[in-house]
Amino acid sequence: MKKYSIWLLAIGIWLLTACTDQDAPSVDTSEVRILLTGIDDDLSGLDVQLRNISTGSIFVKTTDKQGIASFIVTPGLYEASASQTRYGTGNEYYSYNGTSGQITVLKEQQTTASITMKRAVISRLVIKELYCGGCMADDGITPFYYDKCVILYNNSAEAASYDNLCIGIAAPANAQATNNNYTADGSLNYEGEGFTPMWNGIWYFPATLTIKPYSQVVVNIHGAINNTLSYSNSINYANADYYCMFDPESGYNNQRYCPTPSEAIPTSHYLKAAVYAQGNAWPLSNSSPAIVLFQTKGIAPADYSANTANYWYDGGNSNAVKRCVKVPNDWIIDAIEVFSSDYATQCVKRLTADIDAGYVWMTNKKGHAIYRNVDRQATESLPENDGRLVYNYSLGVDDSTDPSDIDAEASINNGAHIIYQNTNNATNDFHERQLCSLRK
Repeated sequence: MKKYSIWLLAIGIWLLTACTDQDAPSVDTSEVRILLTGIDDDLSGLDVQLRNISTGSIFVKTTDKQGIASFIVTPGLYEASASQTRYGTGNEYYSYNGTSGQITVLKEQQTTASITMKRAVISRLVIKELYCGGCMADDGITPFYYDKCVILYNNSAEAASYDNLCIGIAAPANAQATNNNYTADGSLNYEGEGFTPMWNGIWYFPATLTIKPYSQVVVNIHGAINNTLSYSNSINYANADYYCMFDPESGYNNQRYCPTPSEAIPTSHYLKAAVYAQGNAWPLSNSSPAIVLFQTKGIAPADYSANTANYWYDGGNSNAVKRCVKVPNDWIIDAIEVFSSDYATQCVKRLTADIDAGYVWMTNKKGHAIYRNVDRQATESLPENDGRLVYNYSLGVDDSTDPSDIDAEASINNGAHIIYQNTNNATNDFHERQLCSLRK
């Protein structure tokens, strides 16, 4: 009986093993080789990021001397990006950024894709923060979207002055919307054309804007009032130092978006609008905008926007709703590409790699903001910051946080000067913050 039991046990183990071996799925992988071009000198040691568009999985490899990064991944649809900052003479420095189109990886086939790295001069003026996703009303059910703002920052030790400073948005309004501006090879059809289309209308400062070193300028986009009187989770913009987008004579006169600003904001702080498409309010997305800061050079913003030779149409659809203005890329100072966390597999880029090589995720309706990361090494090197920096930053959202671990706002309140990271790649430069820094 004992021998019989042992025999049955052996048979059972053999059957279990056989079934397991037979039913176990095989994992088929393929090699993806990403080749970087566009940099004349050493191409080794650059980080290349490969992202599976369907799953969101991210893989990072460094390049060899030929500028090649190799990945072993499962079949699927991918996109790749690379970034590096290099320093020139004096105070100038440059970012090199590049992105691929969509890369199709097939089973057991080697795939090769190239990325052309593009150079951009880094500006002292940066977008420090963007709050556009809205918050929940006090009932906890209804979202409130009409309290947006963008915060500009002088990221240097010298005063910065700008004439004809403008703010625009790239098309389409939402990253997850159908984008008909892509060619068959997965590139934007204005890639390499030297411009970025700004949709609907632009806003501009009516006079020269001067920002002191390590200082910020708050620009209200919608609702330049004390919104907290009706929505406790919102923001109070009744501040004489703030600017606001308010120009009803332009055609942007929707009172829901742009109520009469608080009396605390001087009229000299009202931005002007140049409207060239249809609509009665500036349509900044509350889920996934691509916002651009630029200067018109040698011409007033209103005059440039009124010139029909500068018109371009989103998706090639020549009607007033889709009308954009072509902004030369060398006019662009800074930009942010935002992707919606609710549409992780549907978002595609609108900004080319020389403008913003990456993107940052955002969840709307929760009062979250997009906040620029601190350049820890540069900030810690400032002698005046000794003993004033506050660490243990804890206001990130899930895995999105500031890798410097420096709490920028707490440090500023403690008298520190902050230098923010600026590589022209939103994936590296920004994170999602639990609340806008203007909320106290």
